[in-house]
Amino acid sequence: MSQPIRKIIHIDMDAFFASVEQRDNTELRGKPVAVGGSRARGVVAAASYEARKYGVHSALASKIAAQRCPHLIFVKARFDVYSAVSRQIREIFYSYTDLVEPLSLDEAYLDVTENKVGMPSATIIANQIRQRIFEETGLTASAGVSYNKFLAKIASDMNKPNGFTLITPDKAEELVAGLEIGKFYGIGKVTATKMQSMGILTGADLRQRSEEELVRVFGKVGRYYYRIARAQDDRDVQPHRIRKSIGSERTFETDLAEEEAMLEQLQHLAKEVAHDLERLKATAKTITLKIKYFDFTLNTRSKTFLSEISSADAIFTVARDLLRTPHLPPQPVRLLGISTSSLLYQHDRLQEGYQLTLEL
Repeated sequence: MSQPIRKIIHIDMDAFFASVEQRDNTELRGKPVAVGGSRARGVVAAASYEARKYGVHSALASKIAAQRCPHLIFVKARFDVYSAVSRQIREIFYSYTDLVEPLSLDEAYLDVTENKVGMPSATIIANQIRQRIFEETGLTASAGVSYNKFLAKIASDMNKPNGFTLITPDKAEELVAGLEIGKFYGIGKVTATKMQSMGILTGADLRQRSEEELVRVFGKVGRYYYRIARAQDDRDVQPHRIRKSIGSERTFETDLAEEEAMLEQLQHLAKEVAHDLERLKATAKTITLKIKYFDFTLNTRSKTFLSEISSADAIFTVARDLLRTPHLPPQPVRLLGISTSSLLYQHDRLQEGYQLTLEL
């Protein structure tokens, strides 16, 4: 008996961080907004659609963003609020299926081939989810539906914001053939540029290349490129994606030269990291401190423990000691970051039958 065609949904919130800020502050609505950074320095974490019209986007240097859009409004990120809204949205997902694979706070895959509401149509489910998100959070989401993850992701991007796209099996290969190579999910800017230099401009061009050639030029990932050029993707929705590290960092408007100011920032970062660890029901054994100086020189310092760390106080204590060891930063600091790794998740501890904690 042949397997039923899978029904995969990709939900992507529209300009999530910026939309939350516009929702909570009516004065920002309809205006170009950048979350994170400032006119002086930093990096844009998210941009509203009004700002995107000026070429402002995430990961863009704030100075350049301000040049492109002189009336751009910078607001501080509120990750605790974004996380809370993300949890609301995921509860909606889980009311339809347990096969939910979060990619970040604002997007996820759902496998609704079999679902909790007995609904045969993934299209209806996707639009119900979008409607519920709007009713319960006041935010809009875009959705893509297809028979694999690659196509669902491509689909959700096609009619943003507040859009819906269905890619059926009979239309998939034709759509992929006409897709610009830079719009392929899983092909980054550097790889896209390399492909374009080889004359691979569209999916149809990519399909002309053999699997052997793609593996020779791009390595093992060439096999993935070969398949997606044919609209093939057999990856399952993974409800328990394991993150290998959890961290937070901050670029400062003014370089920090005093220990007291650095410690104050480390406390904020430690709280953010601890919050994420708690949300993911994880603990860590390795703490890494990232220091970027005013001249962009980068330094990292790490410490690994036999036992686990999870509380904000413990994370801060380790980060403080790393800041002072072997000595305080000798130059003004423009960025500090804390990351945790060697993570252990709750279900791992239950399976192994132990739970050790270290509170410093």
